[in-house]
Amino acid sequence: MTADTKEPPGGSKPARAEERPPASAPERLPALAPGLYIVATPIGNLRDITFRAVDTLAAADIIACEDTRVTAKLLTAHDVATAMTPYHEHNAAKVRPKLLARLKAGGAIALVSDAGTPLISDPGYKLVREAAQAGIAVIAIPGPSATLAALAVAGLPTDRFLFAGFLAPRGGARRAALQPLASVEVTLVFFESARRLAGSLADMAAILGPRPAAIARELTKRYEEIRRGRLDELAGHYRVAGVPRGEVVIVVGPPDAAHAAPDLDALLRLALAEMSLRDAAASVSAATGQP
Repeated sequence: MTADTKEPPGGSKPARAEERPPASAPERLPALAPGLYIVATPIGNLRDITFRAVDTLAAADIIACEDTRVTAKLLTAHDVATAMTPYHEHNAAKVRPKLLARLKAGGAIALVSDAGTPLISDPGYKLVREAAQAGIAVIAIPGPSATLAALAVAGLPTDRFLFAGFLAPRGGARRAALQPLASVEVTLVFFESARRLAGSLADMAAILGPRPAAIARELTKRYEEIRRGRLDELAGHYRVAGVPRGEVVIVVGPPDAAHAAPDLDALLRLALAEMSLRDAAASVSAATGQP
């Protein structure tokens, strides 16, 4: 017998070609159980999505997303045709009751952000909180996270960390927000806009000291860059190099006992560049607790 006609063990014959389903036949997805599905999506590279996330997005009744244009690119890349509805900080108060009503009626809704894991630095927690209070199942579909990706490549301690989100845009408020973090003995993670990066790093160096840090830029994208160094060195680099492109995550190592105290002279110099002597003194005093 030739190999293509050999009978398999047990005497059973292979199915005829016409009895096998065609290779291109679409797989029918099982219906999702009612509930709110928190679905992590790629932070840059559209292939960084789990099989389960794609299945959930395809089987959901509707996808609640920050920007339908952004999510549409992801859905198109993975052949998902589920309807979308905008849900973001500007319309949340109006849209949330409608989503909750649909969930209470037995619907399955997928919640996504423009990138990464929902609820991390976005307002989705209110929907989750109210869904949970109403007895609606909330299911995590885990996946990409810019916070964890940056921690993984920073080369800094990861056993304990604090995600501090975005700092205030203005120097005085930013330094005041940094001051309580100076004594926290964990790695710190911040999101920051590229145009404020040099200023934020300078404020961090003044308040936190010359700690080791890493700038993770454009993670998972074509021009991904990880730059490591002391906070003061990094501040100097971006002051000279100018505003970088893309999304930025700052990871700062925990405090060294030798550098735990803030540099008051540096703080005053930074403040005097923006305000009068009287206001600068008041700002630094408020930020450090020093008279």
